[in-house]
Amino acid sequence: MATEERRQAEQRRGDESRPAPAAWLVEHGLNGQSAVYVHVGGCWNAGKRSAPVTQQQAMQALVDHQIPACPHCRPDTELGVLD
Repeated sequence: MATEERRQAEQRRGDESRPAPAAWLVEHGLNGQSAVYVHVGGCWNAGKRSAPVTQQQAMQALVDHQIPACPHCRPDTELGVLD
């Protein structure tokens, strides 16, 4: 019983110390250089090659760099950036 309580306490401490997920992500291609999608943070379709970016950087990626918005999480709609 004491072991289980310790395990649960450790789990709570881990959950509390975990940083919040990024609000915006840019997913890079296999070459690591070119970006393939902009995602809303927490998108189920964001790949492992996704990096957190600021809201400003996400908007620039969509507008200035013409990186496509993820068709599933639609960051362009969230940011108010529509074609």
